Amino acid sequence: MANGHDAVVMGASERAPVGGAPAATMSARIAAFTSALDSDGLPADVLELARVCLLNAYGIALCGLDTPYAPVARAAAIAMDGELADGATLLGDGRRTTIGAACLANSALFHGRAQEDTCGAGHFGTVLIPLLTALIEAKKLSTASLIPALVAGYEAGGLVEKAFARASTPAGFRSTTLYGTIAAAAATARLLGLDAKTTASALENAVSFTGGVLQSFADGTDEWRYQPGVVARNGWVATELARAGSVSAPHAFEGKSGLARAFAKADMDIGALAGQLGREWSIRRVTFKPHPVCAFNQTPVTATLAMRDRFTLADIAAVRVRMNPFETGYAGMDATGPFQSVSGTLMSIPFCIATTFVHGAPSMARMTTYDDAAVNALERRITLVTDDKVPTLSAVIEVDLASGGTIAHRQTMVETDYQFAREPLMDMLKRIGAQQGLAPSLIDRADVFSRALPQAYIGDVVNIFEDARRAAQREQENV
Repeated sequence: MANGHDAVVMGASERAPVGGAPAATMSARIAAFTSALDSDGLPADVLELARVCLLNAYGIALCGLDTPYAPVARAAAIAMDGELADGATLLGDGRRTTIGAACLANSALFHGRAQEDTCGAGHFGTVLIPLLTALIEAKKLSTASLIPALVAGYEAGGLVEKAFARASTPAGFRSTTLYGTIAAAAATARLLGLDAKTTASALENAVSFTGGVLQSFADGTDEWRYQPGVVARNGWVATELARAGSVSAPHAFEGKSGLARAFAKADMDIGALAGQLGREWSIRRVTFKPHPVCAFNQTPVTATLAMRDRFTLADIAAVRVRMNPFETGYAGMDATGPFQSVSGTLMSIPFCIATTFVHGAPSMARMTTYDDAAVNALERRITLVTDDKVPTLSAVIEVDLASGGTIAHRQTMVETDYQFAREPLMDMLKRIGAQQGLAPSLIDRADVFSRALPQAYIGDVVNIFEDARRAAQREQENV
């Protein structure tokens, strides 16, 4: 969820401490923090949040086995890298390939329902969890470092996302791709146990390999489904280059042509930003999505559900939706039909509200129905209004009645409204799974894995997806 971002312009790019010595670079400060993370030293809630993020990611991926994006990514992955007997598994497929190819395919699976976790405006779980899963499986690593590696990724990526997304997003850059590469490098370096100096080089490399634009959302196309896998792969490349001895730009973050100035047109106050590490944990900002729509559409859908029983569809003459400019300005949010893909419908505020008014809580089946006459007719009567008086994560819906008068509903939400503890999250995952014909026991097994960390076996995750695939195959054969 996009909420609580700091001001972008943070002062001079480097500040000298007392004595005149230059401040440490941003990459060095982040690396010193992330390379030292250990499960035993993490706050209890941070440790549990990391486990819950894993549970959500695996659960949503299991519920997305029938989405069409992973098969496309798998075909590309195998065409590029081929099969590899001792490689990483293509989850939900069973074949094995290289780590990078598995990232491409599995991230598309984790992103298939668009119900991944959100940290600010970034979906880091779709980058980090497929990457770490593939690395552990293919390199036969212990899961002992999975949690600290995952936290390292959220903290590195979330730190700069919070500082600069307010400027980089309106410029057309997607936070998942722009800051996710940094998150992936930090996570990989921590998983591999690299020292702070090598980790800093990995982060510097990651800045050079980062980017990714939002036009896919505006056009209703699918590139955004595949971006996290490319990002994960690039973050791993950045780390392996550092481990091999690459010489990397020490001022990659704060320099004249570094990340802050290039993407956000801002300076970076290293001391102020780095001072948040270990105090303002980014993983505490992570939210989850109860509906298969864009993060910015969760509250408009919630608001619509709260007011849809107050009148009939025939009563609706027009609808106005007031939202914060950061959200209404995001690519695809103001799109109107006709739509030809769920990449368009899940972003469109008018479509999400129309289908909710007509049918109730949106499902994947509703989001992929493009010729519903009632939804399309209502959508044409919905107007999106940019209103800077409405906070992010909130919405005001005003319904003009055919009989006269207006009914208004203000839905004010904050991040904590979308931060589910384990049990509510399990209920949500099983509800979604039931819609998809997924056995609840598969979600239970993902829960067991996440609880067992750091004493867990990554093969258990692979087996859950394989059992789900076989069950779906048997179901198709019996139809």
